[in-house]
Amino acid sequence: MEISSVGVIGAGQMGNGIAHVFALAGYNVALNDISEEALEKALATIRKNMDRQVSRETISAEDQENALARLKPTTDIAEVGGSDLIVESATENEAIKHKIFEGLAPHLGPNTLLTSNTSSISITRLAANTDRPEKFMGFHFMNPVPLMQLVELIRGIATDQETYETLRGVVEKLGKTHASSEDYPAFIVNRILIPMINEAVYALYEGVGSVQSIDTSLKLGANHPMGPLELADFIGLDTCLAIMNVLHDGLADTKYRPCPLLTKYVEAGWLGRKTKRGFYDYRGEKPVPTR
Repeated sequence: MEISSVGVIGAGQMGNGIAHVFALAGYNVALNDISEEALEKALATIRKNMDRQVSRETISAEDQENALARLKPTTDIAEVGGSDLIVESATENEAIKHKIFEGLAPHLGPNTLLTSNTSSISITRLAANTDRPEKFMGFHFMNPVPLMQLVELIRGIATDQETYETLRGVVEKLGKTHASSEDYPAFIVNRILIPMINEAVYALYEGVGSVQSIDTSLKLGANHPMGPLELADFIGLDTCLAIMNVLHDGLADTKYRPCPLLTKYVEAGWLGRKTKRGFYDYRGEKPVPTR
């Protein structure tokens, strides 16, 4: 199947990055959100990130101009439904995702492919609540999308081979690399990454080390570009907690129990960089630990 138009639902951190890379790759992109303010913020972020790419000469000014011309922001989900491919990139909440796909259903073309950028939720279960489970897949981009090379492809139990091959071709056209994962909780990357972050939170909770000691240890001792608590703030502590809950519920293993301290931070609304406070406080000139 040939893909020329793409609908991206959700204009947040992941959604604007996904729209960015699709537009640069030559696709016509409808970027949807329920909020005009969110769309304006997303377009400003996309322009800023493309400006950075132009300054680094990874793209030309003409590339940027053409990509922005292919981007259409909209609050009307009907304008997204006619796309050849739809990428749902809403918050990591299964009920919200089901509601989005239900709202899309009356507006879909007969051959439209549906995908979710979920970090952890069952693709089979999401697909089963649509009219086209065979044309549904997990399409998991990494953050920040313009910089990260990997896209996880996750087939649900009903996903057909044509859908898989089509999306694998799309990943190649985007200039990225795919990895195929079975449809198990959190897939590959987050099945490994998020429990590591959760263990780092336990190390803080139990007094094994301070925020700075834990992050420094992993950066210098394991050659990680970011410490695990710094990375948790970057991802969003609410997202980390949601993924840990999916792992804990889906695999019924106590090793995936979310750390109570992680839960407490989320309850406080300290979600990381997006709220200016998490394991670090970002409201000053430079981040400082909050604990």
